[in-house]
Amino acid sequence: MRGPEASLGLVRYGQPRGRWVLVATVLGSAMAFIDATVVNIALPRIGADLGAGAAGLQWTVNGYTLSLASLTLIGGSLSDRFGRRRVFVVGVTWFAVASLLCGMAPSLEALIAARITQGVGGALLTPGALAILESSFDPRDRSRAIGAWSGLGGIAGALGPFLGGWLVEAASWRLVFLINVPLAAVVVAVAQRHVPESRNPDAGGRLDVAGALTAAAGLAGLTYGFTAWPALGASSPTVIAALAVGVAGMVGFMLVERRAQTPMLPLDVFRSRAFTAANLVTFAVYAALGGVFFLLVLQLQITAGFEPLAAGTALLPVTLLMLLLSARAGALAERIGPRLPMTAGPVVCACGFLLLARIGPRASYLTDVLPGVLALGLGLSLTVAPLTATALGSVDERHAGIASGVNNAVARAAGLLAVAVLPLVAGLGAGTLTDPAVLAPTYRAAMRVCAGLLLAGAAIAAVGVPGRAAAAARPTEAQARPVRRYCAIAGTPLYPRRD
Repeated sequence: MRGPEASLGLVRYGQPRGRWVLVATVLGSAMAFIDATVVNIALPRIGADLGAGAAGLQWTVNGYTLSLASLTLIGGSLSDRFGRRRVFVVGVTWFAVASLLCGMAPSLEALIAARITQGVGGALLTPGALAILESSFDPRDRSRAIGAWSGLGGIAGALGPFLGGWLVEAASWRLVFLINVPLAAVVVAVAQRHVPESRNPDAGGRLDVAGALTAAAGLAGLTYGFTAWPALGASSPTVIAALAVGVAGMVGFMLVERRAQTPMLPLDVFRSRAFTAANLVTFAVYAALGGVFFLLVLQLQITAGFEPLAAGTALLPVTLLMLLLSARAGALAERIGPRLPMTAGPVVCACGFLLLARIGPRASYLTDVLPGVLALGLGLSLTVAPLTATALGSVDERHAGIASGVNNAVARAAGLLAVAVLPLVAGLGAGTLTDPAVLAPTYRAAMRVCAGLLLAGAAIAAVGVPGRAAAAARPTEAQARPVRRYCAIAGTPLYPRRD
């Protein structure tokens, strides 16, 4: 007998169609998640093949992150308005075409342009995957489906660097991008055949195009200015103009969001002290992570002499520890409050960064790399689940989707700016990141700066994040319902249903 859920087109977890929906969303999300990390493994080969200097390598990473961070919130709005499956399929197709352009890029400039284009596809498909799960599954199966999505996404995140390192070492850095094309073809075919279409009937008003444009201009100006600073100098008209555009763009973004009828970023969510503190901690933590993901794989390959496969799998214990411990850390935070885990976690991560700063020529993985990696994994396991839960649980349920989008955008922007600013702060100057004599001192200084960022995040959590008693005294509607606790390091925070 067909129930009311079947008549609405909802699927069940144990049904074949439900499994196909999971396949489409997991594979689609995995493309964006993996691409955010495995490209770092290929940077030394890209630099050697295309003659890229420090700024070129930074833009190879930041071109993708810039468009992704700027447009993720708009991508979620488009999904709600025009159909989640439709926008998801468009995003996957866009991502595949851009990946093909990346893999065939004849020059560094062409690669950076293709990476920017690739980020647009990521901004369309990333929020759509979770929205599809929320809208497609029977309410009784949604938590289970999202748990499976997050777990399988974590496995994909663990396997991605291994696959990327093997492809770079055995064949070419170009295959890191080209492998997305057949994967995307599978996702599109499964989505078109098995994923039901859905949209938010209440999604109305004008899209916040002005907000998206000013945010993109602000982030692009700041990123370009800080990236060009080491080579051109602080007094360069180009650097001054870029930074001025960046500041003007960010100020314009805040003004637009204050006045817009349907803002991309409703500023009233920041009235919550806990939400504001959680996002400040997010910025500090993910800026530090952006630095280590960018520089560690370079240091391992260029200075320590690791092969790409070994460098790609160096951080594998971090993902494994998060898969094993994140849910337990979330449960602990529910019992004792998020303040202590969110304070202790970044401190443990900072210790890991200081241990990783010791990596130099002929470093041993077991003695020089693994201790820092284990400390980083333990610290992130303590931090990420309570951080996501606090960001989502400190606002009313009607703002849960917005809270997730804001937290994700803050994490992306932090990583973007870290890759641009860290080499400058670490004293890179006009040197190149592919020269071990220049990279080694830059790397060590950057790791210490990242450790300082983590300690700042811990201090913010200690002051601004509520303990158990404060959280219980001011319960919100969102806090009364369970929070999905696992968030891949490079992925999108999990969020309750957007209504």
